[in-house]
Amino acid sequence: QLVESGGGSVQAGGSLRLSCAASRVTSCMGWFRQAPGKEREGVATIYVVSGRTYYADSVKGRFTISQDNTKNAVFLEMNSLKPEDTGMYICAMGVWTCPTASTVEGWLPAWGDYEHWGQGTQVTVS
Repeated sequence: QLVESGGGSVQAGGSLRLSCAASRVTSCMGWFRQAPGKEREGVATIYVVSGRTYYADSVKGRFTISQDNTKNAVFLEMNSLKPEDTGMYICAMGVWTCPTASTVEGWLPAWGDYEHWGQGTQVTVS
């Protein structure tokens, strides 16, 4: 239901653009990342209808999530990459389960708030 692309290896300070295409219309889409030995963390989320975006504090100002509603796709533009950004980036989508957005600083939907998850695309920053 989700197809991700765009991962790869890049030097610190470089950029990558991830893409995720959904097989249907969604309500919210987001990205998580998982690094070896670390907990999975939410990176960014976009609510499809409102276009509102949410980011983890660790990526604010460097990453931008955007969407192409005509293609049910979401993108993650990653700039000024750091070695600590290394990990498997996983796209997620929700249709019926997207939570009401919180106004709490740094809030992101949890993994379980979504209904479908992709296989992931590896990002390595050296």
